[in-house]
Amino acid sequence: MILIIGTGGQLGTSFSNLLGPSGRSLGLDELDLADFGSIRTVLDRFTPDAVINCAGHTAVDLAEQQAELAYLLNASAVGEMARWSAARSVPFVSFSTDYVFDGLKRSPYVESDVAHPTNTYGNTKRAGEVEGFDAYPAMLLIRSSWLVSGTCPNFGATVLRSAREGPMRVVDDQVGVPNIADDLATATLEALNQQLTGILHLSSAPETTWFGFARRIVELADMDPELVQPISTEEYGIGAPRPAYSVLTSERDTGIELPTWKGSLPSVVKEMLAWV
Repeated sequence: MILIIGTGGQLGTSFSNLLGPSGRSLGLDELDLADFGSIRTVLDRFTPDAVINCAGHTAVDLAEQQAELAYLLNASAVGEMARWSAARSVPFVSFSTDYVFDGLKRSPYVESDVAHPTNTYGNTKRAGEVEGFDAYPAMLLIRSSWLVSGTCPNFGATVLRSAREGPMRVVDDQVGVPNIADDLATATLEALNQQLTGILHLSSAPETTWFGFARRIVELADMDPELVQPISTEEYGIGAPRPAYSVLTSERDTGIELPTWKGSLPSVVKEMLAWV
């Protein structure tokens, strides 16, 4: 049985749907990641064959004001789950982010590139990478970016709601790659099946901006793409700094490839329109 930590989120929901009865999902109401004793007790109770951690503090701007909580969820809890898994030789998978990089590079980041986060969220996710590998060198750490799904609140759902209300401005000078949660979960299970360890970048293609991504979402919802207008990061005035370029690719020869986000997005938008 594969134990999924963080049900209710985008990735947790995707894993639950993909695994069905061969998986067991735990929400934060069932597993308190702030209580290390609880982590050990709950994991002991389920004795899983593998642990996939999808939980964490993902609110990038809010993390600037909640640095201690973000560190606890994104770093300390990862280290504790890794220690439990290492002691029992249970495969452990956790997720990190493109925001561990500073965005100064202008070609896709690979696994061996030096991490240099520029905001609290990125710093806590990087700390989770370090604490995880210190506890369990054979864990699998997957970095991905710009997650979207048809089932949970996310950037795409926000765009659809805003478009219904009128014109919106979306940042057009941050370059990255959207990733569909179902596609990322499927690729992760393949990596787990291959018994991969270490850092692995899993990312779709092609690169775009938040503005380009938003326009495509609006188009697929049969709304006027002109509702989405470009704005610079400086004009927008977001709280936490973001990397201007955070495209990920892998230098590892795994044979694992995600579908293009453009190919997967229509079904995601259709699913979102049912509840947004």
